[in-house]
Formats: sequence, C-alpha cells, structure tokens
Amino acid sequence: MSGKEWDEMKIYGNTDVVSALHQMVVSGRIPHAMMLHEDDGGGAFPLILHFLEELYGGNPRVGKLIHPDIHFVFPVAGEKTPVSLQFIAPFRDLLLRNPYFTENELYEAIGIEKKQSSISVAEARSILSALSLSAVEGGYRTVVMYLPEKMNAASGNALLKMVEEPPEKTLFLLVTHAPESVLTTIASRCLHLRVEPLSRQALAEVRPAEAASAEGDLFADLLRALVDKDLLTALETGEAIAALSSREKQKALCRSAVGMLRNIFLFQQGQQALADILPDEKEFYGEMAARCRRTFPRFAMTYFDRAQLLVERNVNQKIVFTDLVLKLYAAI
Repeated sequence: MSGKEWDEMKIYGNTDVVSALHQMVVSGRIPHAMMLHEDDGGGAFPLILHFLEELYGGNPRVGKLIHPDIHFVFPVAGEKTPVSLQFIAPFRDLLLRNPYFTENELYEAIGIEKKQSSISVAEARSILSALSLSAVEGGYRTVVMYLPEKMNAASGNALLKMVEEPPEKTLFLLVTHAPESVLTTIASRCLHLRVEPLSRQALAEVRPAEAASAEGDLFADLLRALVDKDLLTALETGEAIAALSSREKQKALCRSAVGMLRNIFLFQQGQQALADILPDEKEFYGEMAARCRRTFPRFAMTYFDRAQLLVERNVNQKIVFTDLVLKLYAAI
C-alpha cells in the first residue's frame, strides 16, 4: 500500500461499525470514549481516520496526521520516561504508509523492537497537559491511543477522571488487541466496538508478505508432520517456531494457526464456503481435514491460545513450543 494517500485506503468489511460511526457524527451524539477491539493489524485505524475526517468537517490535516487537536499515543520505551510525541515522525510515516500495521511493525519503525514498551505515567501527564489547552480550531480535542492495555495502574489512574468526566468535546478513541487486559476502570467507561478480522483476501492486499509468511509456512509444515505421525520433524518445527526472532512473531503464528484450524474444522463440517481461504489453498485444507481427527481443531485451538498466553508472559519459548508439539501430536 506504499504510496497511497490515506483516504484512498480501503476499509474492508465492518459495515456495521462504519454505519454506527457515521450516525454518531450525523446525530451529534458521540460517546466521549470508544474502544475499538481489533486483531493485530486488523484495520481500526482506517475506521478511525475516516470517522475523524467526517467529524472534523473534511479538514485535510486529519489525513496528514497533523491536526493540532488530534493527539496520537502509543507504547514507547527508552531512557528518561519518553512519550509518544518524541516518536511521532516515524509513527506518522508508518500509519500513512500502511494503516494496517502490526504492533511489531510499530516497534520496528520507532526503534524499540527489543525493549519493553509501555504507556507510562509521564505519557498520561502529557495527555492531560495537551487536553488542558483549548482546542486550536474550536472543535473536538481527540486522543487516539494505540494499545491501552500497555497502561499500568498508575498511568490509568492518572487518566481516569479525564476519561470518566471529560470536558465538553473531548474524545478518547482506544485501539486494543486485548480488551480483557485493559484496566477495568478505563474499559468500563468506553463504548466497545469490535473490528472484524481481515479476510485472507484482504490480508493478501494489505500485507501480502504476511499472507504468505514464514510463520504460516511453519504451521503448515508442523501440521503435515503431525498428520504423518513424524514426531521428530514436528519437534524440529517446534524448535524453529521457538527460534523466531521475536515474541510478536511467535504470537502471530499462534493467531494464524487458530484461524487455519478454524478453516479445517469448517471443511470437516462440510462448510467449505464459510472458510476464509484463498483459492489455491483449497487442496491443502481438504487434505488436512480428511487426515485430522474431527476433535483435533477444537483441542488444537485451545493449545495455541495457551501457547500465546505463555509467550506473552515470557515463559521459555522452547519449553512452550515443545510442549505444544507434544500435545498436538497426541491429539491429531
């Protein structure tokens, strides 16, 4: 999608969310805080940008991400408690280049991929300072926060009163991948909107490299070894997954595996038309559906969900994925 202007970028699906956001602007009844739950890289930002473009009357600075009354907040890391404003230039570049970016792509863009990121108390104070000023153009003041689950209790508490009782025409838009991990005091003040996951076809358009990613290939290799009852190859593939260069890639593989297992389940149920696959994947899913136990997809999805949770908790990856392979081998 490199080279496209933001307003030329597609919104894939999500007609209900688009309609709801449009009706808010038309009616003037806009909740002061909304939380959009997307899968990683799933398309909340295109929805937000189009909503804000309408809310701010078509102001071109919205699309260029330079409107003075719109503040972007995201997890950062570094010395001396940095805040998002210090990284805003690479963030803008990334968002304009591809609003379907992933969490890991953000960290790579701002140069903190090997550091522990957070939304700190310093960031919360920066937000409060920005919102203490009158709107430059007399309209809405908006905070767009990416990954509010990265707030700790101290930063959440610092923002709570502003989120709970904001001044007139103050809007919070939160984009989360894990709404259950957002501080309850913040989440309970928000209107929740679910952003539909990207279809395989849409993913092939916005992130073609991921649609045919090494992570997806690894899961396919693992599945083939499992159905062949080749434990040694399966364990070697598990080691390759554990050796991926980041936890984000391991988590992405787990999410991708769950989606692929759902497709296998649909094939087993004779519901191929509902499977989210590309045309040249039909043969693979048909073969896997025929060779797996009918109980396998359900058990395997549970195992991958748990593996993702353990990776997030920084459990030793080799142990996590060796255990996963052994459980999958027993269930296949």
